Amino acid sequence: MASTAWPKPDQRQLLGKRFDRLDGPAKASGTAKYTHDTNLPNMLFAKALWAPHGAAKVSGIDVSAAKAVNGVAQVWSVEPGTEVNYAGTLVAVVAASTEEIAREAVNKIKVEYEVLPHNVDDRDPAKVSGEPSKKEVPDAAGVDEAFKSAEVVSEGYYGASPITHCCLEAHGQAAEFRGGDLYVWATTQNVSGYAGSVTDAAGVPASQVHVECQYMGGGFGSKFGADQWGQICVQLAKQTGKPVKFMLDRDQELMIAGARPSVYGKVRVAAKKDGTVTGWDSDMLASGGKGGGKAPDMPYVFTGVPVIRNVSRGVPVNRGSQRAWRAPGHPQNCLITMSALEDMAAKLGMDALEFFMKNLQYTGRPDVYRDELTKAAEMIDYGSKAHPRGDPTAGPIKRGLGMALHQWGGGGHGSNCDLTVNPDGSVDAKIGTQDLGTGTRTVIGIVVAETLGIPLERVKVNIGSNAYPNDGASGGSTTVGGVSSSARDAATQALNIVLDKVTPELGVPVDRLVARDGKIFDADNPSKSMTWEKACSLLGQMPINTKGSKDPKDGTKLTESGVGGVQMADVSVDIETGVARINEMVAVQDCGLIVNLKTAESQVYGGMIMGITYALYEEAIYDPVTGRMLNPDMEFYKLAGLADVGKLKVHMMTGPGYDDRGVIGLGEPPVISPGAAISNAIANAIGVRVPIMPFTPDRVLAALGKGGAVA
Repeated sequence: MASTAWPKPDQRQLLGKRFDRLDGPAKASGTAKYTHDTNLPNMLFAKALWAPHGAAKVSGIDVSAAKAVNGVAQVWSVEPGTEVNYAGTLVAVVAASTEEIAREAVNKIKVEYEVLPHNVDDRDPAKVSGEPSKKEVPDAAGVDEAFKSAEVVSEGYYGASPITHCCLEAHGQAAEFRGGDLYVWATTQNVSGYAGSVTDAAGVPASQVHVECQYMGGGFGSKFGADQWGQICVQLAKQTGKPVKFMLDRDQELMIAGARPSVYGKVRVAAKKDGTVTGWDSDMLASGGKGGGKAPDMPYVFTGVPVIRNVSRGVPVNRGSQRAWRAPGHPQNCLITMSALEDMAAKLGMDALEFFMKNLQYTGRPDVYRDELTKAAEMIDYGSKAHPRGDPTAGPIKRGLGMALHQWGGGGHGSNCDLTVNPDGSVDAKIGTQDLGTGTRTVIGIVVAETLGIPLERVKVNIGSNAYPNDGASGGSTTVGGVSSSARDAATQALNIVLDKVTPELGVPVDRLVARDGKIFDADNPSKSMTWEKACSLLGQMPINTKGSKDPKDGTKLTESGVGGVQMADVSVDIETGVARINEMVAVQDCGLIVNLKTAESQVYGGMIMGITYALYEEAIYDPVTGRMLNPDMEFYKLAGLADVGKLKVHMMTGPGYDDRGVIGLGEPPVISPGAAISNAIANAIGVRVPIMPFTPDRVLAALGKGGAVA
């Protein structure tokens, strides 16, 4: 019988090779249809009016003029007395026969507000709400004593400003009632679980909600349920009896559809003169919206430091609420931890690479990080480029190297796969998952084709619908582990049924049969063989149908949790203009068994580019007077372009100790380290720490002028 376990390296035909995405041609040609492309007969288009105040109470609202506009079908609005907690809050939505008519009608809505006090300052300790969370190892007295007796203490202030998810495809959906059922075309990271978020608005059970999402333009942790706008869309469709499409406009997308919370604070690090870290003490402020927030536990990666105190306090602010942003909490935590440790290395006059290597004992995977640091140093030519803090080269252009380490879980989520092998040899896989753009379709196809020993093009992969077997949401980098496991399980079951048909025909014991290169043959005598198509014809008229899950019945473990990575950045800074530029960045990453090397590397490249963007450009800026976001558009909410990312190199860790851990998620880890690595590179270039990310020219110049004080 074929084993469910992943094949050994010398037995892999497709796993770990490079394959183009199965949906690449559809996306490149424009035939791939996203939610925004959904257009149905007699469809209505919804547009929203949003509140312009950081905090207010709606004292009156008049939608009569909007309803009178020719072409308007329905208007949704809040009730008088509704409180608004941030600018951008939806107060009315118009559904009309065209977008233009809907916008015209929105402009006719009159709202009266009682403006209330607001706060958008997320760095003011005086505005803290609630009790601080505190972590002390071993205890307060022990922490204080450790720092009192420390040979060296380094202190610094570090922080990360809020950013938005800025999905290229805005949040939204189209909805239509057909008979008693609701059909939804949503841009979502949770196809199987989406129905439950619209049942109340629809007035029908989840079993009568049909969800479709074949393609989506980014989510990054912000697109799971229907949200308020999705529920309004369903209500409007139900009230009008017509299909309704409601996609947020760009300003609304940036104001209300999700943000990565800010974290700022003071850190003290204690160490011996030989570079051994002995203590950590941090006092942080965090904010993710009206509810405040909590900074992640610190230190990051180096969690085994003997003495740790971490105090975190939340600052409520009147802005759109936080949502999971690709590796929630990790980029901020990595930035603060790695910056503080690098500053200790500089204070000791110690090479940063030597310093980090010395303290790997405090990480959960010291041997892995040692190998990854060594490889990254080789890739960036660390030995010839590294220098003590502050580039002594004459002239305004200063150059520096910086590094950072990161970690992530990535174990597979619950997943189910229905697999059909037809008598003509064609294969259909069905999983109720979604492809965020990471290559999920291709991964499923490769796993099935590898298992059955057939070409990838013989497998048809069906995803993106809740009509398919239930699958988990794409969050926490859990998708690839889950779908790979269920696909492997279902395909192995199907293969064993085929092998049972083949064994009497070839006169070979089933345990000696191998499926590979489109054939089934005797491992001891390959001349005894049969094509896959011939083998499937033995099934007769009926196809094989098997059901696989993330946890196969034979107990085989196909996915694990826990990956790590290292990144190094080579950065040049013009100290006259404050402009920092990336010369080169390298990333070394492990993710267990690699299914598709091409898309795995692509994930890392994408994470690095996203990291460069948030490190140097991206920031949500709020007006303290009005409480409004000042840059809710693609002109002033800056993102990196191709000319800004420099030369990127990626190395995936494979081989013993890596491949044999099973398939582990990769989407989030590569985005964690860039901010920290770039921060350290800038500090080593100009000789002072730029404390707040993003490291914009004004902050660089302020740090140079103030000797590293808060910018």
